[in-house]
Amino acid sequence: MNNIVLNVDAATQKISRHIYGHFAEHLGHCIYGGIWVGEKSSIPNVRGIRTDVVNALRGLNIPNLRWPGGCFADDYHWRDGVGPYESRAEMVNAHWGGVTEDNSFGTHEFMELCGMLNCEPYICGNVGSGTVREMSDWVQYLTSAAKCPMTDLRRANGREEPWKVSYWGVGNEAWGCGGNMKAEYYADVYRQYATYLRRQPNNTLYKIAVGANTDDYHWTDVMMREAARFMDGISLHYYTVTGTWKDKGSATEFGTDEWFTCLKKTLFIDELITRHGAVMDTHDPEKRVGLIVDEWGTWHDVEPGTNPGFLFQQNSLRDALVAGLNLNIFNSHADRVHMANIAQTINVLQAMVLTRDEEIVLTPSYHVFEMYKDHQDATAIPLRLSADAYEHNGEKIPAINASASINSAGMTLITICNVHPSDAVELQCELRGAGASEVVGRVLTAPEITAFNSFDSPETVSPKPFDGAELRGSSIRVRMPAKSVVALHVK
Repeated sequence: MNNIVLNVDAATQKISRHIYGHFAEHLGHCIYGGIWVGEKSSIPNVRGIRTDVVNALRGLNIPNLRWPGGCFADDYHWRDGVGPYESRAEMVNAHWGGVTEDNSFGTHEFMELCGMLNCEPYICGNVGSGTVREMSDWVQYLTSAAKCPMTDLRRANGREEPWKVSYWGVGNEAWGCGGNMKAEYYADVYRQYATYLRRQPNNTLYKIAVGANTDDYHWTDVMMREAARFMDGISLHYYTVTGTWKDKGSATEFGTDEWFTCLKKTLFIDELITRHGAVMDTHDPEKRVGLIVDEWGTWHDVEPGTNPGFLFQQNSLRDALVAGLNLNIFNSHADRVHMANIAQTINVLQAMVLTRDEEIVLTPSYHVFEMYKDHQDATAIPLRLSADAYEHNGEKIPAINASASINSAGMTLITICNVHPSDAVELQCELRGAGASEVVGRVLTAPEITAFNSFDSPETVSPKPFDGAELRGSSIRVRMPAKSVVALHVK
């Protein structure tokens, strides 16, 4: 039988709420049409920001939002996006579809959105085509209360008081679209930028360096050796691509071969965090510098008939399992993973919400984030998992994946994924160092592995009450259906 031993009395490591962060890039209809419709739109909005989208995202307790990119960040000049709409410069989004943007969604609009969501802004600055002064001015524009040209400009644009903006990314993918730099070169560039990103009174900066692309451990070693004392975090990007980058595979038309491959590739993030973490430990044994997984998720082929540069893909039960696996793994590495950002929030890649004109639909991935949200700022419970194997075509992965936490009120949350597409499993959860008087659960599954939520059928994959958990003293017997995510709240 599958078995989990939860050492509740050994729980000491906090799971940062920022692990449950999100990412909104100027890409396709993530911003324009997804978040921003403008004040004159017939779609209900507050100062141009879609009301239905905000209400949906509030249900996730989003802790932070990364913006404006992505690759777009290193083409973005922030002054083009402030001031009266009619005077803002248009720009061509060279990375994503070659469309012309009017910059109607800029710094003030982003900060307004973060205020509506009660989340912290995470701004990614332009290193690739920008300057040290440009990014330094942006920090001052947003966070300074002193009288100076930048704060005069902010006040002229309608904002008297400074905002609090702690999280700053110093470029994006400097090894690729952000400049095609070598690690040794970017380390010096980062040190220069970090020097001139100055904290203002009442606003502490958390500076995030560009980290590795997948398994480039050399990049991590160079950055930690040369620049760790100038940084608070270093990023890691890893996407689950079922096929190849040229032929990634459909989001909704796949069989058990693609199901297995996708989930196996997802689990590779555990090895990446472990090995990058080991490199970081040699330079930072106190784990002061956070590993920031600020781009992760599935990347499938775009939906047929859509702009290939807009990266619009559907979101199936398979994506929900990918989300659950990743979040469980991040929770288990909470000592080093300080933040993570799924790509992306609306209409792009592994989105939370899809929009079509005035309609929206919540994706299976949205529901996983909602089911897991009580892990935020709870204390991780160390666990020992013995899991049967899910075998397919001579390969194996564990059928069960899990994480657990306990909050300040003494509520334990256990989140479990059964990745087997056809077999239910029985699971024994033993709680050590804590009693239990009640267990309440929810389950996310569907009849087919390819099931997804559409505008015509928006509830195909949605959480349901779970009656498969039976409390027996300090143990819980769980009967999990195939291809499912289960969240158990234990009192």
